[in-house]
Order: sequence, then structure tokens, then C-alpha cells
Amino acid sequence: MLANRIFRIAGWTIGGLAIVVIAGFLWLRQSPYWAGITLFAEPYRVENFRAMDRVFPSRSVPRSGPVWAFERDPRALPATYTFRGQDHDLAAFLDRSVTTGLLVVHRNTIVHEAYRLGANEASLFTSWSIAKSVLSALIGIAIDEGHIASIRDPIGRYVPALAGSGYFEVPIEDALTMSSGVAFDEDYDNPFSDINMLVWRAMALGQPVEQTLANLGRLRDPGIFNDYISSDSMALGLVLEAATGMPVAEYLATRLWGPIGAEADATWSTDRTGREFAHCCLNATLRDYARFGRLYLAGGMRDGRQIIPADWILASINPTAPHLQPGDNPASSWTFGYGYKWWIPEDPQGDFTAIGVWGQYIYIDPAREMIIVKTSADPLFDDNDHESIAAFRAVARAVAGR
Repeated sequence: MLANRIFRIAGWTIGGLAIVVIAGFLWLRQSPYWAGITLFAEPYRVENFRAMDRVFPSRSVPRSGPVWAFERDPRALPATYTFRGQDHDLAAFLDRSVTTGLLVVHRNTIVHEAYRLGANEASLFTSWSIAKSVLSALIGIAIDEGHIASIRDPIGRYVPALAGSGYFEVPIEDALTMSSGVAFDEDYDNPFSDINMLVWRAMALGQPVEQTLANLGRLRDPGIFNDYISSDSMALGLVLEAATGMPVAEYLATRLWGPIGAEADATWSTDRTGREFAHCCLNATLRDYARFGRLYLAGGMRDGRQIIPADWILASINPTAPHLQPGDNPASSWTFGYGYKWWIPEDPQGDFTAIGVWGQYIYIDPAREMIIVKTSADPLFDDNDHESIAAFRAVARAVAGR
């Protein structure tokens, strides 16, 4: 009798726990936290990357003024490209790299526009780290407007909350070139890395980013080694906000999004405090990403108006310091060169690119007057960066006819 009673109690307990677990799962499944939990999961990733406003809070970046129009002249893309001495099928690569959108612009004319896996021309594709290149442009504008006195100013001059941290004395320029020397773990595969824990602290705990950055120490002196860490861009976001007195998204809307004639409102994802993730997560259409690239192709000018200083663009894409050069570089953690938040591919040909994780690109070839925007949900994005550049170069040569 006692044994039966124990078994009944155990059964009721297990059944009750099962009900609680199922109820908790169903609640979580319908809660706003579900999208964040499943952000990178295989069944949800593609859709999440074009619907980030369901995953994170966001701030609007409204368009304004006349649209900077593109002409249209549809053309065929090359069937193949060469990578590491072998020919590859372009269509197969686009499939293999989980491409969600591809836009090719030549001489301000859209020659190819394609959307995949449920996306369309109105989709707001998340930028991931392409936003860093946008942030760089905003820093350049803020310097030109006098909000920031000098690119060599220490970050702590604008963000006193970072006193005692590795960032306090880092010059703005060294954060722009990912050369701060601050210790920060950017390992996306490690759930306890600094980059992943930062998102957890910001979203689950509501911890302000300056509090996180204030706890980071220095690994090496600034300005001597190129090491890609997103905390550098987060620190620059704080500088921009403090110097201009405006949220990053508002400064973007008034200084870039309106002036470049964006055709759609964008959004910028924020943490729970309402501050933009300055290192990532601008959400915009393919065509508006191309308009941003078009501004760099035009030396920062639209219709006679200088929007980004021309000398800033030149400095952004022409790094001179040894540790920022492309190729096998012992003073860099990657083989691409790095400017002010823009990448310089190996075997330099005057081209440069913005890159975001999971395969987001704004590729610009000034010699051929080409802009290529590619959005993706590619789990092998690091492995495919070099191949993507090879494909873009082949497309640029074929479309430009040389």
C-alpha cells in the first residue's frame, strides 16, 4: 500500500511538472521573447533577419525629401566566376550562401534585382555589421559639423562614464580602425563570450552599454594591431550620441537618410534602455543600402550637395598604417585590410566593402562604377567572405564590360 501511494504521489508530481513545463513553453512561444531566443535557429533565421523589429525594440529612421532615383536596365549576370583557380557556378553559390536579396547597380542604373526565400522589395533586411560603416559616415559628418573636435580626441573626453576603463584614453581614430587594444571576446560560437553576454545583459537585464564597456580592460596599446571587436563601435556610438546630443538613429535620419533620398523608412534596433546597438542592426531595403553605397561612389555628394566630407571618404577606404593593410599581416587578425569601418579585400583593386555577419555586403568598385548589395542568412559567412569578393569582382567585370 505504501509503495502504491508513493508511486501515485510521484506520478502526480511528474504530471504537474509536465503541465507547468508545457504551459511555460506555450507562454514563451507566444511571448515577445521567443523571436530573440530563436534568432539564429535554422527554421527562423531567414525570416528573423528581415523582421528584426519583432526581435528587438527599435527606433525609426524616417525618410524625407525627394527619392534619389535609380534608372533600370536589366542585364544577365555572368554564369560563373573564378575562385582559387577554379570556375564556380554563380547561381549555385547564391543558393549555397543562403542569399535573401541581391542588387547590382552600374552607373546609377539597377541592372539586377532579385529577392529570395520570401523577401521582397519592401523587406527591411538587417545590416548586422554593415551598420558600422554607416556609423563611420556619421562620425565623419559630426567632425565636419564641429560636434567632435578631432579624430585624435580620446573617447573619454566625450564619455566620462568610461573613466578607468580600457576605452577612456583610446583615440577615436583607433576605435574606427578596430585598433583600440581593448580586451573583448568576439567569439559568436561561445555563449559566454563578451559579445554574446553583452546582448544578454542589455536585453535581459537592461544594463546600459556604458556600464558593460566600463568593465573592459586593455590588452595592448591602441593603434598598433587590427583586431575586430564590436565594442569599439559601441564606444563610438556613445561618442556620437554625447557629441551631437541626439540618438544615433535621429542623427542618421537628419544627416544621411533624408539627404540621400531613401525611398523607405528604416529602423535601428535598440536595447531595453532605448539606445541603438551602434555595432549592428540597422534595418533597411536593398535599394536604400545601395543609395548609401552610391554616396561613397560619388565622393559623398548628391546633386551638388556634399553630404559626407570627401576627404573623410578617402581616409575611410585608404588605410595607410601598416597594421591595417590587406594580405598576410602579422599585425592584423584578418587578411582583409581595414579603414574607417570599411574592409579592403586582398589583392587591392580600388574596391572596398561593408560586411555584416551571416553574409551581408555593400560592395563598391569605383573603377567600374559598381555597387553590389547582398543580404544572406549564411551560417558559413566567415568561410565565404573571400569567395563572395571573387563573385562580386566577376559580376562587376562582366556588367561593366571590362
